[in-house]
Amino acid sequence: MHEPRRTIPGQTIDSEIDVAVVGAGPVGGALACHLARGGRRVVVIDRAALPPMEHPDFDGRAYAIAAGNQRFLAEAGLWDGLPFTPCPIEQIRVSDGRPGRPPSPLFLHFDHAEANTGPFGWIVEARSLRIALNAALAATPGLTVFAPAAVQVQRQAEGANIEIAGGPRLAARLVVAAEGRASPLREAAGIPVTRIPYRQSGLVAAIAHERDHRNVALEHFLPGGPFAQLPMSGTEDAPHLSGIVFTERTATAERLHRLPDAAFTAEVARRLGHHLGAIRLVGKRWCYPLSAMHAARYFDTRLALVGDSAHGVHPIAGQGLNLGLRDAAVLAELILAGGDPGSEGLLRAYQAARRGPNLLMLAATDALDRLFSNDNPAIRLARDLGIAAVHRAPPLKRFFIRRAMG
Repeated sequence: MHEPRRTIPGQTIDSEIDVAVVGAGPVGGALACHLARGGRRVVVIDRAALPPMEHPDFDGRAYAIAAGNQRFLAEAGLWDGLPFTPCPIEQIRVSDGRPGRPPSPLFLHFDHAEANTGPFGWIVEARSLRIALNAALAATPGLTVFAPAAVQVQRQAEGANIEIAGGPRLAARLVVAAEGRASPLREAAGIPVTRIPYRQSGLVAAIAHERDHRNVALEHFLPGGPFAQLPMSGTEDAPHLSGIVFTERTATAERLHRLPDAAFTAEVARRLGHHLGAIRLVGKRWCYPLSAMHAARYFDTRLALVGDSAHGVHPIAGQGLNLGLRDAAVLAELILAGGDPGSEGLLRAYQAARRGPNLLMLAATDALDRLFSNDNPAIRLARDLGIAAVHRAPPLKRFFIRRAMG
C-alpha cells in the first residue's frame, strides 16, 4: 500500500487502492479476483457475510456459463476451484408445444460438433461457484474483503473516498457497483433506469431422472413461457440430474410453487415430456418475479456499473449472468491495459463496448418472450416454421452457435 494521503479535504485516508468493488456476487467477485491476479490493489465490500452464501446442501440452483465466460472464470482463478464438477452442454434442442402434449415435429437442434469446438458452455451449481469464489477472495494476493460491512462512498474527479463501517478509510481510483438491480451506488449517482415488467415468475428446481440426459439442454416453448431442462453432473444419490427453469404467469407460478412435491413433479413432467423417463424432485424449489431493466449509462465520475447494476434481461436464453461476466471481462481488460482505471476515457470505452450488446440481448430476449409466450395459432405456426428454417440453414445455425458460446 502507498503512504496515506487525502483526496477529499478533512478526511484522513488509511490506504490507497486501485479499485473498490461493492458487491461480492459472481460478477463483482470474479472481476475483483481477475484484477488482483493482474497486479491491481483491490478491495471487495459486501453488506452480507460470505460463508452463509455457500449453501452447503444441494438446493437445485445452477448457472449456465457460456464457453467464453468459462475462460474468464479460469483466468480469475475460479474454475479450477469448483468443488463440484460442471456439466458440459454439448447439444441444445429447441422445440415448441403445449403442456401435456408432444412437442411440434418442427424443431431446432444444435450440436457442438457442428462448430468444431468444445461445449457450448457448462452448467455449474450455484453453491459450487459460491464456494470457489469465497476461497479465491480469501486467497488472492492484493485483494482484501470486508463482509459483512456497510460502506459510504464519496466520489469526485480526483478519486473516491470509501469509509467502511468499523474499518478503514480508503482512497480508490475507481468504484465498481456490482450490487444487483437495486444498486444504491447507481441510485446515488442519479443514473436513470428503464424497467420492463413481465407479469411472469420463474420457477427453479432440480430433478433426478431415469435416463441419461447425454449433455443435451432442452428449451421448450410453451404458452405460459419457456421451459428449460439443463443437464447437470450427477451425484451419488442422483446419477442422472437436471436443472429445471420455467416461466408462467405470476399467479400460476405462485400456485405451482405451493403445490405438494408429488403434484409439482407431475406439473414438471407435463412440460418436460417422457424422454428422460421417470423423474423425482431433488432439493428445494424457488420462485422469482421476472422483469427486465437497463441503466441509461454505465458510468459516472469514478464509478462503473457491471452486471445486474447495469442491466437485467428475461431468462428465456439464460444470458443474465453471462452478460455480467462479459461486462467484467471487458472492464478488467481495459484496466489491466494500464493507466488510470477510473478515467473518463476508460469508462467511456467500457460503456461503448458493453452497452450495445447488452441492449441487443435485452431486445432479443424481450422479443422472444413475446413471440413464444403466445398461443395464437397463426403465430405458433409462423414460429414453428421459423425454427425449422433455422434448423435447415447451416449458416444461420453457425451464427446462433457462436452467439450461444459467447
